[in-house]
Parts: sequence; C-alpha cells; structure tokens
Amino acid sequence: MQCELCGKETRSLKTVIIDGVEMKVCSECAVYGKVVEKKKEITERSLSVPRKRIVSKVEDEIFKSFKKVLVPDWNEKIRKARVKKGLTREELGSKVGEPTVAIAKMENGELRPSDETIKKLEKVLGITLLQEVEEVHIEPSKGRSAFTIGDLIRMSRHKEE
Repeated sequence: MQCELCGKETRSLKTVIIDGVEMKVCSECAVYGKVVEKKKEITERSLSVPRKRIVSKVEDEIFKSFKKVLVPDWNEKIRKARVKKGLTREELGSKVGEPTVAIAKMENGELRPSDETIKKLEKVLGITLLQEVEEVHIEPSKGRSAFTIGDLIRMSRHKEE
C-alpha cells in the first residue's frame, strides 16, 4: 500500500488529519498531522476482502454531467448573441422561461444558468455555452504506482519555473 502523502510503499497506514483532510499515511508522515483515534489501522490483510460498490443511475448521470463545463466567456456570449438577434432581455427571458432580472445577472456574470437554461439559451441564441472537459493524464513518480500529493506539488513548482 502507498502513503497518500509521500507515496512510499508500506505494509500499514495510519489515518491522520493534515490541514483538515483525513489521509492514510505511513508512520513517518503521520507526524505531520493528528492521528485519528480509535480508527482501525489499515493493513494489506484488511484490504484483501473485495468490497462491492454499487453505482446508482443518479450517480452515473452526475459523473456524465462533469464532462462538460461552461465556456470561460459564457456571460459575454449570451449578451452578444442576444443583441445580435435583436432581442431585449425581457424577450429572451420569456423565450427561455427566465425573469428579466435573471437574464441581466447572467449577462453580468453574477448568476450561472442552470443546465436546463443553458440548453434553452443555446437553442434560442444559436450559440454553444458548454465545452468538453479536457482529460489530463498524469504520470506518478518513478517507481510508484499511484499519483501522490508530492507529485502534485512537484508539478506545481515546475509550472511556476
């Protein structure tokens, strides 16, 4: 098993809280947090029994919805498309079933439209407000089978340079 902080392979992990986050770490990294009392220590033996996870249809739909996000300039796209079509905020609101105030707040970037409203806006205005999420593949450090927080810190420092 690997420590979630340093990535070191170990036979047992301790559950600790580091900066408010519960983590499974090796005994060396446990000094950086507060050990969670009365929790069973995780060992390879305790993980040997396979556990069945049932994913509901609702969870599946939620994860599918994370594959698309609003484009960065969504509020400007809405405003420009409305003006180009010659619609007032009131007219656009009636076409998509939103009050004029909500349309104004969306155009000002103060209110994120719901997924349902996004679809209606795209259809009425002939624009695209959602884009596919780009998948990022990250390789763990040499000799490790999983990505650790240490890898993330190294990547962050590398980008700053």
